[in-house]
Amino acid sequence: MDEILNYSLADFQYNDNPDVLEPPEDFEAWLQNPRINYCFSFFEQQLLCMPRTTTEIKSNLDQQKRKMINLTSYNYLGLSSHPEVIQAAHEALDKYGTGASGAPLLSGTFDLHIKLAKKLAEFKEQEDCLLFSNGLAGNMGAIQGILRKGDFFILDEKCHKSLVDGGTLSGAKMLFFQHNDMDSLAQMLEKSKGKRTLVAVEGVYSMDGDLVKLPEVLELCHQYQAAIYIDEAHSTLMFGPNGKGVAEHFGLEDKMGVSFGTFSKSFGVVGGFVCSNARLIRYMKCYSSPFHFSCAPSPVMVGALLKSLEVATRDSSLRDKLWENTAYLKKNLLDLKLDLGKTESQVIPIIIGSSGEKLFQMATEIQKRGLFLQPVDFPAVPAHSRRFRISVSSQLTKEEMDKACNIIEDVIVKGLK
Repeated sequence: MDEILNYSLADFQYNDNPDVLEPPEDFEAWLQNPRINYCFSFFEQQLLCMPRTTTEIKSNLDQQKRKMINLTSYNYLGLSSHPEVIQAAHEALDKYGTGASGAPLLSGTFDLHIKLAKKLAEFKEQEDCLLFSNGLAGNMGAIQGILRKGDFFILDEKCHKSLVDGGTLSGAKMLFFQHNDMDSLAQMLEKSKGKRTLVAVEGVYSMDGDLVKLPEVLELCHQYQAAIYIDEAHSTLMFGPNGKGVAEHFGLEDKMGVSFGTFSKSFGVVGGFVCSNARLIRYMKCYSSPFHFSCAPSPVMVGALLKSLEVATRDSSLRDKLWENTAYLKKNLLDLKLDLGKTESQVIPIIIGSSGEKLFQMATEIQKRGLFLQPVDFPAVPAHSRRFRISVSSQLTKEEMDKACNIIEDVIVKGLK
C-alpha cells in the first residue's frame, strides 16, 4: 500500500479474512495509517449542545471544545430546538414515559401514533400512513414490504442506500437509470415492460441538492404502467405552497403512488413515515419487517413530531426564512466563483475536485477557524467531485452566514487557486 491515499472504503468491502469476526487485514493496515486515521477523525465528532446554527463541539482533531457556526446539521427549520416542540416532548414524557415498550401490532401503538399517522396522511393527500422508528429502516422496510421476487425496482442512480437495501431484501430485480436522464429511465422501463414495476426517485438529491424531474418521470411511469415512489427526506415541510414537498412543488402531490419522509431532518426529531393507499399500508403492516418487528416510535418523539408538524404548517414563515437564507448564501458563494453544481435547494455542495488530500487540509483549517462544515469524500460522492456540503437552516443569521463565507473565502477559495 505505497500509495495509501489512492485507496478508499470502496476497496475493502469484500472480506477475505478467514476469521469471520475480523475485518480484512489490509483494511486494518490502511485505517491505522496516520494520514487515513486523521481523515477519519472528522467523523463522529461530539456535539455538546443542541444542533443550533452556532453550536459547540469537542473536536476529534485536538480534543478541544470549540464554538462553531454549524452548516452541517439537517435541522433545516430549527424545530429540533423550537421551544414549543421541546415542551410537547416534555408533556408526552410526563404522560407516556420514555418508550413504547412494544412492537406496533402487539402493544406499542399509542393514541399519539394513531393521531400522527392520520395527520400525516391528510397532509400528504394519501389515505393512510405507516410510522417507523428509524428513517433508513422506513425506506428499506417500505420497499421490502411492497416488492417481491419477479418484480422490477428501477431507481435513479443517486437514490439513497436505504432504497437499494430495501430492493435487495425484497428479492426484486433492480435496475438503475442515469441521474435525471429520461432516455435512460425509458430504457430501463422497456426492460421491465409487462412486469410489476416500481420506480424510485428523490425529491431533493442529498449530495447534489438538485430536484427530481418529476413531471417527466411521472409521464414515463404512466406510459409504461409503472408505479412511482418518491423519497421526500430532504424536501418535506420545505417545498411547495404548503410545505408538502417537491411533489407539491410540481403540483403532483395527489399523483404519487407512495410518498416517504423522514423525521430526522426538517421535523427535527427521529424516525420515518410512508404514505399511500389504505390497502397497501395495511399490507405493509404485515410484511414490512422494520415496522412489524421493531418497537414503535417513542411517544416522547411522537409528541414532539405532532408539534413540529403544527408549527411548520400553520404559516409559511419558517419556509420563507429558509429560502431567504438559501438565496443569500448561494449568491455570496457564487460571487466567490465556487462550483455549487446544479443545486436547486437548501443543500449546497461546494465541489473541490479530485484531491482528497486538499479536501481534508481545507477541512482542518475550516474547523480551526470555527466553521462546522464536514468533508464528503469518495465513495459517498464521485472521486472527481469531492466536496463540502452545506445544509442551510432557517435559523441562520446574516452575521453567521457572512462569517462562514469569510472563512470559506480565506480557506477554500484561496486553496483552490
